[in-house]
Amino acid sequence: MNYLELDTPALLIDREIMEKNCKDMQDYADREDVALRPHTKTHKMSKLALFQENMGAKGITVAKVGEGEVMASKGLKDIFIANEIVGEIKLRRVRELAKDIDISFGLDSILQAKMVEVAFEGAEKKARVLIEIEVGEERSGVVTEERFTELLDFLKQCSNIELLGVFSHDGHSYGAKDQEECRIINLEAQRRTLQFAELARKKGFLISRISIGSTPSMIFNFPILKGITEIRPGTYIFMDASQANAYGNFTRNAATILSTVISIPTEQRVIIDVGAKGLTTQRRTKGFTATKGLGRIKDWSGVALENVFDEHGILNHQKFHDAVQVGDKIEIIPNHICPVVNLHETAYLISDGKVIEKIPVDCRGKLK
Repeated sequence: MNYLELDTPALLIDREIMEKNCKDMQDYADREDVALRPHTKTHKMSKLALFQENMGAKGITVAKVGEGEVMASKGLKDIFIANEIVGEIKLRRVRELAKDIDISFGLDSILQAKMVEVAFEGAEKKARVLIEIEVGEERSGVVTEERFTELLDFLKQCSNIELLGVFSHDGHSYGAKDQEECRIINLEAQRRTLQFAELARKKGFLISRISIGSTPSMIFNFPILKGITEIRPGTYIFMDASQANAYGNFTRNAATILSTVISIPTEQRVIIDVGAKGLTTQRRTKGFTATKGLGRIKDWSGVALENVFDEHGILNHQKFHDAVQVGDKIEIIPNHICPVVNLHETAYLISDGKVIEKIPVDCRGKLK
């Protein structure tokens, strides 16, 4: 069917743009001689993860154990959980996954390592971990060399944990004022990650993986320093309004939300049938990814969703108001695509205006 015949709200994916985004990132990784391990928290679809692997990706990244379980059940065999896995229940689930696939996860404290050591006692395989290095995002990860050394010393005493390497996430690149500042942030993050990897090697650890990633620092073809082994961008497969603001156009935006105009109650206001429960209320507030409003209206320069209720989107723009009527369908480019995808059960793959496939968002809601 023509995609405009779909009921709304609907998550649309332009096949050709998505495929080009994936090819461009794979080409970048190949040129820089690093593995591409895409973060699938963006699309949450095993079918697309398999597509990325078929294009050359070496395994995938997930954010949660539940995502890893779904991906493993659909044939993904090399999975990294880029998050600290804490608690007996989750660690038991990782141990179970390790029986059949190559799975690794993040670590950043001795207390967590103690839990891992206990949970993997008697397991056929050791827990395979990467230590997260905090590189400026001010989130999780080891901050000081002293704390890192203490953690390494503890791991030397462990019999059930295998340290594979280190990883970092330069998420603060989203707040860079321009491309040059993004380049500097990325370079400093790489250097700091490599610095900690070298400390581990001096302690006698065989470090095989040094993993970095965030989409803003991967879409400008910045050089990757010698020693980095893999990159983990995620948003690049679809892009979103914030990424488009960074690189200056909307030609790489593969994902939109199809919505219907359901009310025009005043001489300026337009109401559509998707709100916070289909778009979220997230926005970027600073730097070259900063967004206007709560989503950009596709093919309408400068027109953004002004406000949302749970199930209503609000626009107040005279030219847009005068050009639409109740029943018309429009597309919205979300500010941040990752949480938006998690709100939809199905994605519709579109080519040349036609729906060619329905894809289940099979990792939707896998938050544990």
